[in-house]
Order: sequence, then structure tokens, then C-alpha cells
Amino acid sequence: MKRTFSFSPARDGMLLAAGTSFIAMTYGLIRMAYGLFLPDVQAELSFSAAAAGLISSGASLSYCMGALIGLRAGAAHPRRLVIGAALCAGIGSAGMAAAMQPGVFAPFAILSSTGAGLASPALVSIIGRNVERRDNNRAQSIVNAGTGPGLIVAGVLALVLLPNWRLPWFVVAGFTIIIAALVLRLDRAGTHRSVDENRLPPKSWFGAHGHIIAAALLVGAGSAAVWTFGRAHLVESGASEPVSIGAWIALGIGGTAVIATAGWMSHFRPPGAWALSASVVAGATVMLGMAPGFTALALLACVAFGWGYTAATGALIAWTQERDFDRAATGTSLLFVALVLGQALGATAAGAVAAVWGLAAAFVLAAVVTGAAVAVPHRHKTLTAVP
Repeated sequence: MKRTFSFSPARDGMLLAAGTSFIAMTYGLIRMAYGLFLPDVQAELSFSAAAAGLISSGASLSYCMGALIGLRAGAAHPRRLVIGAALCAGIGSAGMAAAMQPGVFAPFAILSSTGAGLASPALVSIIGRNVERRDNNRAQSIVNAGTGPGLIVAGVLALVLLPNWRLPWFVVAGFTIIIAALVLRLDRAGTHRSVDENRLPPKSWFGAHGHIIAAALLVGAGSAAVWTFGRAHLVESGASEPVSIGAWIALGIGGTAVIATAGWMSHFRPPGAWALSASVVAGATVMLGMAPGFTALALLACVAFGWGYTAATGALIAWTQERDFDRAATGTSLLFVALVLGQALGATAAGAVAAVWGLAAAFVLAAVVTGAAVAVPHRHKTLTAVP
């Protein structure tokens, strides 16, 4: 790959900050904040838990749709994807904030998740063509870790503003548009790629990603217990509202810590980074499942889980880059779709297990599933990269 613009460390740093902020908005403050604000939204708009679950499922499908669009267009049209992500996330967030009835809230909540699905492949492509290749894994990890700061801000807003859930989403809608414009301003669009960006990858490319898809599905399924029932498990165990919201902030602190460890993690090859981060997710899930009543241990587990999960998603990006650097945006879309589909399946399974044996058993089973993902890289040591 060659670039037609000279490098500026200051400009690259600004682009990383803008990209990280864009992920913070589309993921941490819009897509993942749904579960945080949901009890107050339900209280005001009066819709059932079943309806809330349907909205969540619709949002996951909407995310996958955005990511599949990114699979097709991530390499060729990342700037258009940034615009689409900003519009979906911004309009969706503002629509949720303004909704006065469930029938209006639901479609905007579903639309808002499309923004996250579009944002990841767009930024993978933009970072890939703006940052030196030797620094790319670290840069991608930093931007991908934007979910963590977003979760922290969402948790702080919840502590300060709840039960007023409308104002945060109004503010986020405006900032999402502004940050998207900054990303586009800092992007150096004049690059050349060695692949035909308008065609889907060959079958061999998909074959080389088969075991990575399996790993993503497993961690998605295993992580669903914490993302879906983590706060409920703490409340069920007697945690106060500040503690349960604090656990959400702890998840964000762990995710943000990935920024600090990005340089260290970049020394690992993707399979090693994946095995380490997935192991942390599994261990943290067991800890939270078995000791929700011990506040210090529960919060520590949330910090560890936030770091492990965010580092694992960064490892997925590095893994597909290692397979085919020029199609990294396409690979990211594919793997993130697998991750979210795994979460959808895992949430259903965790709910079914919890109904019979309780949430602690659901968390232990989730950790076992995540542990299976740790072994995936070691079963495919001889796989060769796509040229």
C-alpha cells in the first residue's frame, strides 16, 4: 500500500482521538447504554420486559445489517460509512430521547444500533490507510477501545441525571455528528489499494477465517451473560443502585485500560492476544457469577471483564489484518457479526439456564463457553494466511 500524503504525528494522534470518540459514542453511549437506561425508560413509557427484549433483538439484527453493509463497502467507501453511522446513531439517539410512546421509541432504538455496525469497518479502513503499517495493530486497538470511555461516561450520566434519561441521548446525538465530521476532516483519503475493493473476497479468504469466526461466536455467546444479566445479578444479590451502576462504570474502566496496554498487547501475535483476553473474560465471568454479593470482588471482575472483552475484539481486528491487511474492514465486519450473533444466542441460552438453575449457573456455563474459544487458535496452528 502506498500513500500520497506525508505523515504528521500530531494529525495521526488527533485522528486516533476522534476515532476513539466516535466508537465511544456509537457503542458505549448509544448501543450499550440501552440496557443501562432501560429501567427508567420502561417506567416512563410503560412497556413490558418482553417488549424490551424484542427491541434489544431488533437492535442486534440492525447492528448486523450495518456490519454486513460494512463487509461489502468497508474498504471502498469508509467515508460514506462514517456518514451513515453518524446519521443512524444521531437520528436514532435523538428519536429515542424525543419518543413519547413505545411505538415511537422502538424503531429509533433499533436504528441507532445500525450506527455501531457501520462505524467499526469504516474506522478500521480509515485507520489502516492513515497510520504506518507497523503501528497499525496498536492504533486499531486504541480506537476499538473507545467503547470503554463511552461506558464510563454513560455510567456517570446515569448516576447524575437518572431518572432523566432523555437529556443524555439528546447530547450524544449532537456530539456524534460533530465527531464524525472531525474524523472525515482528519482522514487522508488519497490512497491506493492492491485489491479490487468492489468485489467480495474469494472463497479461500472466507476459509482462512473459519476458525476465527468460530472463536468470535463462542466469546460472543459466553460474554452475553455479563452484558445481559450482569447488573440484574448484582441487584438480585442485594447491590444498591449506585453499586450496580458503578459496575457498569467498572466495565468501562476495564475497556479503557486497553488503551494503556495496547503497546504491550501489540507484541503478541493475534492468536496469543486472543487466548489471553478470552481467558480473562472467562475468569471474570466466573468471579462475577459466584461472588456478586462481595462488592470489591464484583467490581474487580467487571474491570477484568471490560478489559478482556475489549482486548478480544481488538485481537479479532488484528487477526483479520494478519490474514489480509487490505481487506481488514471486510474481515472486521464479518467477525463482529459473528460476535453479535453469538451474543444473541448466548443471551437466550443464559436466560433459559437462569430460569431453571439461577443466574450463578448461567454465568458458570457462559465461562465454559468462553473457555472453549481460548482453545480455537491452538487447533489451527498450520493454517496459512491468504496472500
